Parts: sequence; C-alpha cells; structure tokens
Amino acid sequence: MRNISILTRIHSMYNSFTNTERKVADYILEHTRSVIYMSITDLADACDVGESSIFRFCKSLTFKGYQEFKIALAHSITVENEIPQLTEQIGMDDTIGQVASKVLTTNVNAINETYDLLKADDIEKAIDYMIQAERIHFFGVGTSLITALEAKNKFMRITRKTECSIDSHLQMMSAALMTERDVAIMFSYSGSTKDTIEVAKKAKEKGAKIISITRFVKSPLTLHSDVTLLCGANEGPLQGGSLSAKIAQLYLLDVLYVEYFKRTYQESIDNKESTANAVIEKLL
Repeated sequence: MRNISILTRIHSMYNSFTNTERKVADYILEHTRSVIYMSITDLADACDVGESSIFRFCKSLTFKGYQEFKIALAHSITVENEIPQLTEQIGMDDTIGQVASKVLTTNVNAINETYDLLKADDIEKAIDYMIQAERIHFFGVGTSLITALEAKNKFMRITRKTECSIDSHLQMMSAALMTERDVAIMFSYSGSTKDTIEVAKKAKEKGAKIISITRFVKSPLTLHSDVTLLCGANEGPLQGGSLSAKIAQLYLLDVLYVEYFKRTYQESIDNKESTANAVIEKLL
C-alpha cells in the first residue's frame, strides 16, 4: 500500500491538533515549498512558536524529528507533481542542454547570493581569530566533512596549526581538549546536524572561538557561534550534498584563505614554498 502523503496526513489530523499545532500546520500547508528549505528555527519564527513546538508537531506525525519530517515533505511534493522533478528547477523531461544551463545558473546564483550575504566585518573578525589562534580545527560531518577536509588541505600549505578529524568521536575529543587560544570552524549547511552542534557546544565550553559556515542565520549551531558566515544555496532535504551548497561553502573558504594569506603574507609565502618543495619530487 502506498504511503500517505504528509500533506494528506496533516489534513486528516488537523482537527486533532492543538491550537499551536494548527498554527504550524497552517503555515506548512500554505508555504509547503518554502518550508523544505527552512531550518527549525526559521519555521518556529515564521509560525511564532517555539522550536519545541515544531519538534512536538513532527512527533505527532510520527516522525523522529524535523529533518525526517522535511524529507517526507519534500518527497510528498515530488510525488504529487505530474512531471517528476529532480530538483525545484530541473525536470525529468529537460534536454541535456537545458540541464547544463540550469545547473550552471544554480551554481552561479549560489556564489552570487553568498557574496550578497557576505559581511566584511565578519570576515575580518574571523581572520583575527584565526591569526591569533594556536590551533585551527575544521569540523563537519557527511558532505560538510569533505569541505572541512578541503579547508585543512588548503590551509596546511600556509600554516602549521590546522587540524581536522574525520570521526565524530575523535571530533568530540578534539573539542574537549580545546582552549581559549583555539578556533573551531564548523561547516554545516543546515546548522542542525547533531554531531556538529555537540562539537561546537563542547568547544565553546572550553573557551574556543566558534566560526560557523552555514545557510541559516538562525539555527541551533549559530547559538554557539562567535561569527556566522552565510552560504547562499538552497538545498532541499532530498538534495543533501548538492554541488551548489558545496560551491557556496568553498567560495567562503577561498575568501578566508586569501584574506588570511594577505594578512600573514611572509609567513604564508614561506610555508607555501616549503610545502610545495616537500611534494615536488612526487610529481612526474
């Protein structure tokens, strides 16, 4: 038997909802497509309720949490379309040329929006923290871990104080050993990834400065952040790991790298020469 659409389920349960749950249901039914791109904090603000109310609403629909609810909601939107959509912009009947053009537009828009969201004061503050730090830890899980590893690979060419652990337990141990002389740079598109939030919270408890690179200005992660850098790519819950979201993160990473290089020019150029010479014999 086919699973009941989440929208159908909301309609069928509407009369049993509390007044608060009805406020949430009304907003979701009216702004369905927007909700799949919203953090739990954004939705709570839009409905004028607490985050715990959103969580309880999801639980009342038998979901474990908000992310599982968003996945079901995105699936419902896809199923109810007459023509299946690979993403919000790309349809199954698009030609290769149309797909290529739309992917290009999506990725360019992600960078342009990230640029529009960029605040020079926040970049400067982040660089100040990084220069003053004894150690710079890059953290992420899933596809955001790939960006964190890229950050480690990029910065280790010009400074010796970068670290990145790939295991969530090792990340927590690293956070537990951080001090007020350290900086933690957190990559999380949603800002709602439990492992990343726990690491940020632990690092903050130890006095470290927290720099978050995320999509949403209001999210559980940003509550622990000293600096929040926003990436401007919309990614639905069924599009986890989309290239546009990664490109937006990498764009911000490049901005941080270039500005750090400028501010520590002589040290960076010396270290870059040393690291380049160390691997030059590995090249044919």
